[in-house]
Amino acid sequence: MQDILLPFPPGTTRAVFLRREKRFLALVSLNGREVWTHTNNSGSMLGLLRPGSPALISPAAGPGRKLEWTLEALHCDGSWICVNTLAPNRTLRAAWQAGLLPEAAGTTSFRAEAKVGDSRLDALLSGPGGDIWVEAKNVTLEFCGTACFPDAVTERGQKHLRELMALATQGLRTAVFYFVPMACAERFAPADFIDPNYAALFREALSRGVEAWPYRALVDERGIRLDCRLPLAGC
Repeated sequence: MQDILLPFPPGTTRAVFLRREKRFLALVSLNGREVWTHTNNSGSMLGLLRPGSPALISPAAGPGRKLEWTLEALHCDGSWICVNTLAPNRTLRAAWQAGLLPEAAGTTSFRAEAKVGDSRLDALLSGPGGDIWVEAKNVTLEFCGTACFPDAVTERGQKHLRELMALATQGLRTAVFYFVPMACAERFAPADFIDPNYAALFREALSRGVEAWPYRALVDERGIRLDCRLPLAGC
């Protein structure tokens, strides 16, 4: 079995999820004590917010943070699902460094938060064969074995697809890395039933040469392992 690619931060521990409030707050029970944690996931986390379910929380990295803990993962239907939206970018970089992305073969440098026009994309992979502009997304919604993105209407996600399409029309190589931290996922599709505009843009982007890299990841209490690339469905 592949070693852990991306370990959870030191001090990550189990808790019990109680409820979410005000989008970026999650209340958990830690050793019988109620503790507020930070969640950076702005999506709905549809189907994951089950009171009483196990949660993984990590301690704040530095002093001065208002909340001492960050929500890393939730346990649902027998497996851990990573909900920290920093995980896709970190996994993308770690997978690239480990040579686990055949799509990026030949690239020799990785630049995070690369500026393009008036905005930034998550990564620019460069090498003798040219550049690949990549945006990374966290997928936490699954239905009957299909991993779906997004789990809430995302104007920001739509904007990123338009930016990638614009670059693709200039002859540049572009891709979206869909991080799917769900062992039960067998395929990937855009979530028409959540955000039909994003789904339409996704299909248009494919037709214009934007690549989709949906990768299943396996999560346990130690961290994240990259599994296999998932086939596309309904495209």
